[in-house]
Amino acid sequence: MQSSVTFVGNATTILRLGSFTLLTDPAFGAAGSRVYLGNGAWTKRLRDPAMDAVDMREVDAMLLSHLHGDHFDLAARRVIEPTLPILTTPQAERRLRRRRYLAVCGLPTWECREYTRDRQRLRVTAVPGRHGPGFADRLLPDVMGSVIELEVDGRCALRLYITGDTLFDAALAAIPRRMGEIDAMLIHLGGTKMLGMLLTMDGHQGVELTHLIRPTMTLPIHYDDYKVMKSPLTDFLTRAKNQGLSGVRPIERGATMTLPLRRGVAGEVA
Repeated sequence: MQSSVTFVGNATTILRLGSFTLLTDPAFGAAGSRVYLGNGAWTKRLRDPAMDAVDMREVDAMLLSHLHGDHFDLAARRVIEPTLPILTTPQAERRLRRRRYLAVCGLPTWECREYTRDRQRLRVTAVPGRHGPGFADRLLPDVMGSVIELEVDGRCALRLYITGDTLFDAALAAIPRRMGEIDAMLIHLGGTKMLGMLLTMDGHQGVELTHLIRPTMTLPIHYDDYKVMKSPLTDFLTRAKNQGLSGVRPIERGATMTLPLRRGVAGEVA
């Protein structure tokens, strides 16, 4: 049994976790396209997604951290079938149902959804996220992080944390405390700024979160696709190296990286 992540661009990935395949935050628009961020704000895409890596026929469900244009754009809406199961925030669920997405499920924080296939079980738990500082967070869409657990015969083979578009916050300390050891983390970076406010983690905050979570593997995503992103990946990588953080693995668009399965479980299911 293997598990892997393919990086498409921005926060869009294909997760192949044992027998299950998930699509995260699909933004399929080409470089030069514009997306709406709410409250009259737009941004322009700077880099093409690796669309050759996307095959919607293999996707079992979609994981949407929040309903922003750079996480579910018009190009993606043209190809996502309304019957595809979507896990997202309760706020996004209400909005997507009005757009006739029939299989959307909103997860309040700490609630989960499970899928079972043969001897394997996939559990997705919504965990805290905060998109903006102070009162500004109320003007932005609700955002959730996700912890995805792959079990084989009741034993955990992999625990993956996807941060979503959150800032570093003390509430995130509850994630490893409640969920246990994190094997891999997909961390949303970019230092997104609007009206001078930081709305996603920059390199400094990303390193702080990596210290807090202490995953075996950290994969940075969501850092240079749109004009509103102001903190380059090198900021995070340099700080992580200087502070002795291990397991940080940059991943190129279109590339696939194997995720670390736990010993004693990885080889039990072909």
